[in-house]
Amino acid sequence: MHEQLKLSNQLCFPLYVLSKAIIKKYTPFLDTLDLTYPQYLVMLILWEFGEQSVGDIGDKLYLDSGTLTPLLKRLQNKGLVERKRSTTDERSVVISLTDTGRQLENQATHIPQEIGKCLHLSVDEINVLKKIVERVGE
Repeated sequence: MHEQLKLSNQLCFPLYVLSKAIIKKYTPFLDTLDLTYPQYLVMLILWEFGEQSVGDIGDKLYLDSGTLTPLLKRLQNKGLVERKRSTTDERSVVISLTDTGRQLENQATHIPQEIGKCLHLSVDEINVLKKIVERVGE
């Protein structure tokens, strides 16, 4: 066996495990909002940027429309977003928050702080980790 092919020597695997572990920490908080983690990411974008096209959301989350469309339909069925054709480009679907979706933001404000506590990392450590991950992702 080649040493470089051992799972324990791969950078991708501990990052994969870390990603799964962090998402798992979000689950109890998101369950109270009746959101999955991918739905939460969409809501974060809409809370931050307001109305977005499906393409813009996909670009921000690195997801294609085939993955996003069912997720957005579920958010619409929950009454959190509206989907409508763009008035300037009928090929484009625009996603906007409903009043219920806007109100959900207030219920979610505690989540980042709670996740920080769950990770047992200081704010400085979280910022360093985030900078490293962002640099690698460039």
